[in-house]
Amino acid sequence: MNPFYAYLYRLRLIRRWGLMQNAVPENVAEHSFHVALLTHALCTIAVRVFGKEVPVERAVLLALYHDATEVITGDIPSPVKHHNRTILQGFRELESLAAERLCEMVPGELRESYRPFFRDPDPELLRWVKGADLLDAYLKCVIEIAAGNREFLVAKREIEERIRRLKMPEVDYFLEHFGPSFEKSLDELAESEESNPGINAIETGHDGQ
Repeated sequence: MNPFYAYLYRLRLIRRWGLMQNAVPENVAEHSFHVALLTHALCTIAVRVFGKEVPVERAVLLALYHDATEVITGDIPSPVKHHNRTILQGFRELESLAAERLCEMVPGELRESYRPFFRDPDPELLRWVKGADLLDAYLKCVIEIAAGNREFLVAKREIEERIRRLKMPEVDYFLEHFGPSFEKSLDELAESEESNPGINAIETGHDGQ
């Protein structure tokens, strides 16, 4: 019996944003999917819009597993982790031990395929995942505020500043073209589809006229 995937399935039990009131609760499994989705988006934008060479599939795989260690450590809120350097260093050591424990769970013949997700990930790939991770946190704030939850107002401002410091045009592109829709209700999204000939053209195969 090997517990590796059973542990990963338990990511759905770990709640995020534990210090804040949430209108829309979120677990780590959901977050991991969102970050993988956004990593694919950012890398695809980098390739198709900005002409960069990016190993899209490898970055998405890294994103999928980027918070897997939290099945052992739990989700430690950012204000706690970054309260001071001593706490942050202690958390990094704990995270490293959790990553090694996950690696040891993987059967020996499979281990080398999984190790890059948990131990010493490629810094270039990690850059895309971190950008997507921060973007997902920003979108979480947008969704909560749109639901009338003022708890996330300060977090949104802080994350906006961190996004500016990223200096990633791919994130800016995503926010310009896709960001506003995250503030919409289902009915408003449907209305925007009806009024957008570009979307209709994609769906019908015609030019929207």
